[in-house]
Amino acid sequence: MRLKSTIWVAAYVRRCNNEGSFAVVRRRGAEEAGAIFVKISKLDGTAVLFGPAPQSAFDAPRPAEHLFTSFFPQGFVPEADVEAKIAREQKFDPDLWLVEVEDRAGRNFLNLAQT
Repeated sequence: MRLKSTIWVAAYVRRCNNEGSFAVVRRRGAEEAGAIFVKISKLDGTAVLFGPAPQSAFDAPRPAEHLFTSFFPQGFVPEADVEAKIAREQKFDPDLWLVEVEDRAGRNFLNLAQT
């Protein structure tokens, strides 16, 4: 059984806020199974965007409930680049969730969400 997106997002936002980051839901998607995207902003004009991992990641011998991959493997990029990618993804999938996390250290807490 797969965890509903709405429940996962609520738990993730709470986790981020408990760790001292500021996390908000910028866009609510489909409650049951909307794709989840996470933007991490370092508050210095740079950010990174994580989204659903390719389907091949779910075919692994022990897939996690939610796997994420960075759209910018080079690391943090200008925030405008991230916003442009978000706009393209929203056109492709209007049911997506978008969580924005502000953390000066650039922590994403996604590894904790997969254990």
